[in-house]
Amino acid sequence: MEQKNSALSVILMMVLALIWGTSFILMKKGLVAFAPGQVAAIRVTVAGLVLLPFALMTWRQITPRHASKLFLSGMLGVFIPAFLFTSAQQHIDSSVAGILNTLSPLWTMVLGAVIYRQVFTRASVIGILIGLAGTVVLMLSRSQGHPLSINLYALLIVLACAFYGLNLNFIKFNIADLRSMTITSISVVLIAPLAAFYLFGFTDFTSRMQTDPAALKSFGYVALLALMSTAVAVSIFNKLVKITTPLFASTVTYIMPVVSVMWGVLDGEVLTTSHFIGLAAILGGVYLANRKWR
Repeated sequence: MEQKNSALSVILMMVLALIWGTSFILMKKGLVAFAPGQVAAIRVTVAGLVLLPFALMTWRQITPRHASKLFLSGMLGVFIPAFLFTSAQQHIDSSVAGILNTLSPLWTMVLGAVIYRQVFTRASVIGILIGLAGTVVLMLSRSQGHPLSINLYALLIVLACAFYGLNLNFIKFNIADLRSMTITSISVVLIAPLAAFYLFGFTDFTSRMQTDPAALKSFGYVALLALMSTAVAVSIFNKLVKITTPLFASTVTYIMPVVSVMWGVLDGEVLTTSHFIGLAAILGGVYLANRKWR
């Protein structure tokens, strides 16, 4: 049974890396016609509609206590990061965004230690420091065309990774009694009305769809993002968390940068030596922390 779970966990991780590694280029394509908040709101709203039938089927499994926790999980793991990532990607290449996303395992470890009293070793501290050094290198690279200036928009992705790490621990230690599909479908459906209310009540989404020639194509990219990267991938990810550990699940970010960088290069993005140095430092820090942690 353990070998079966081990093989399944590897397969799930590879699928997730492919899906989530592609999500950054899809966000970039969505931003062609829509504002960052609109892309995030469309993503959450469409994902909620896709997952609604599954949420209705599993609704009887939850209690009022579960509902509040699932809403919080949806905010931490989907809603807030969606807005942070799209805001950042107006000013950061999709390939760089994918590299910065590798900070998620470090945040998972730090928050697990601070909030859930997980073991914290000296090697873990060294790994965190190496990873943060890589982040600084990326923030200093090609910032608005000035190599030595700091791109503060990268901090939005760092913050989004912190929310991912917090949500991973929250799922593992607070709602582990629910099935992964239940967690995914209901948490997203609970937050979808907020996204739809913002999209139709506070943005010009309707008029853009009617007047912007690129809107329909951008909407298609975001809809695909919602279907695969939110609805499908989050369910797979929650399953991975339940059969392994939060930190092991978050190491899917080892592979994601390869996919995101590949898409970025194909889309004309240019990578410099500092990008590869930053990537190597972050992945090295994550590997060191994860190896000693496990």
